[in-house]
Amino acid sequence: AVSMAIATSTPRQLLPRDQRRAQILRAAAQAFSRDGYAATSVDEVAKQAGITKLIVYRHFDSKAALYRSILDEVATRLGEEWMANTDDEHQHGSAVRTLLTVARELPDGFRLLFVHAAREQEFAEYAEGFRSIQEELAERVVADRIVDEPLRTWTVRMMVRVVVASVLEWIEVGEPAGDELFVDRATAGIRSLVVAISAPAPV
Repeated sequence: AVSMAIATSTPRQLLPRDQRRAQILRAAAQAFSRDGYAATSVDEVAKQAGITKLIVYRHFDSKAALYRSILDEVATRLGEEWMANTDDEHQHGSAVRTLLTVARELPDGFRLLFVHAAREQEFAEYAEGFRSIQEELAERVVADRIVDEPLRTWTVRMMVRVVVASVLEWIEVGEPAGDELFVDRATAGIRSLVVAISAPAPV
């Protein structure tokens, strides 16, 4: 009977630790972005990944640690892509291209960082800190063009939100084959906005 049970049981798929961790992060990002942090249990993450809750806890101490790990992964990838896209060859559109590359690679985690985390009490500070970094980068673009401080602050915040929203919409409706055209048009659109806002006020 024992040998029969062994023969008919389905063996658990063993993955290297880094692959298993990546699998859990993908499943958790999907579950959190669909149902929210509070409504998503570790059991549901395990079910989404096709593993047991025990395996999830072997890799992550808590649900909060799992959520934060997703945010960290997206933030790290954005940093890597930013460095890769700001050389001389890819200077044009580097900000949009960076966001789009990571959004394509980690769509659910990208939404968590840019949309959902700000609404979660435990992670709002994390999201705010990351948005501040983006705004600092955007301010470098407009600092010499817009002297009026309230107008400059508004422009910087708008730029960040418009680019992120544009990327999120594009990955929903656009095919990867059109990504470079999107990068070019989105970058041109933001530049046109800055030029329009910084134009002298009519007398």
